[in-house]
Amino acid sequence: MTEREKMLAGALYDAGDAELVQLRNAARQYRMAFNQELDGAKRSQLLKSWFGKTGERIYIEPHFACDYGCNIHVGENFYANFNCTFLDVCPITIGDNAMLGPNVQLLTPLHPLDAKERISGLEYGKPITIGDNFWAGGGVTILAGVSLGDNVVIGAGSVVTKSFGDNLVLAGNPARVIKTL
Repeated sequence: MTEREKMLAGALYDAGDAELVQLRNAARQYRMAFNQELDGAKRSQLLKSWFGKTGERIYIEPHFACDYGCNIHVGENFYANFNCTFLDVCPITIGDNAMLGPNVQLLTPLHPLDAKERISGLEYGKPITIGDNFWAGGGVTILAGVSLGDNVVIGAGSVVTKSFGDNLVLAGNPARVIKTL
């Protein structure tokens, strides 16, 4: 397996691999162009050419940050407010009709707990998968390996550390079910 294939599969991989460095450098160029573009329609077009998959209607406010971009897959009618960060060493998949508040973080990378392994520079990740009709309040953090069903709302400032099903309001650190919809 290549280091990229290992990364996407959630196995330990070397982030210093030449192909991965090249992909991150390309993402830096996209980020720079995106974050400096004042015209929202042009920013949306950049996202469509950069991300792995998008719907026709996608809008993200600057400043936006990610590792690769090509591992991000969002559905139709996607909106993210200012200063969102999507660390996409593994796939981030979000369904239709998603709305993310400012400073939302979707974080797929993980590092070994064993110090020798971690110091060696090897890392790994787990994907994040989110269903349709999703709303995350400002400052929400969703950690690696989390899956969320359809019709999920997450209160501002929450940290989602585990997976949840459909039709829920989550809040807290760690996030827990507050209400069933």
